[in-house]
Amino acid sequence: MLSIDSLDVSIKSVRILRGVNLRIEAGQMAGLVGRNGAGKTTLMRAIVGALPATGGAIALEGKSLAAVVSHARARLGVGYMPEDRRIIPQLTVEENVLLPAWATGAAGAAARLARIYELIPEVAALRDRKGLQLSGGQQKLTALARALMGGTKLLLLDEPFEGVAPVLAQRLAEVIGSLRKEGLSVLLSESDLSHSRKLLDVVFPIDRGQVGPSA
Repeated sequence: MLSIDSLDVSIKSVRILRGVNLRIEAGQMAGLVGRNGAGKTTLMRAIVGALPATGGAIALEGKSLAAVVSHARARLGVGYMPEDRRIIPQLTVEENVLLPAWATGAAGAAARLARIYELIPEVAALRDRKGLQLSGGQQKLTALARALMGGTKLLLLDEPFEGVAPVLAQRLAEVIGSLRKEGLSVLLSESDLSHSRKLLDVVFPIDRGQVGPSA
């Protein structure tokens, strides 16, 4: 599903990612584990096209993404949940969730939304609430639902358990675990494996912008 070969990414002339190699198979749930500043977010932003590669290659289903701009990558079925959630406060929860479909003109948004509400009924209950009225945990669930709207093939979850109460972390783990039934490939980043150890098929350690052998 996703293949990354010798990927380099620099930000303001500072080399952040150094020759990253990584493979995720269709339907596989993978973890990217490393301390803060190791390069986890930079890698995810490079995959979605928010940061340009300075070397190497990224391919989705065998097709190079080198010439594919960020919004076009979303059309290919790539969904991204950023660590800081980025919920738009003036929009309702449902409007926030539908944003990827609106931005890409994707067909079948209503059916996709209904399936997401089945997976995360808590979000369905909040559908008419404004983003500015959400708690931090509710924002996390909404951000996950929004990522699922676009992520029909590959889902990138950046620190989904960061800063949430244990009860919500358990609920997030349940929802993410249920995505196996959806046939999605998932790349999930964490500082450690305390919440996701039982979810993952493979773990990629990352340190100082380099990804080690999978475990």
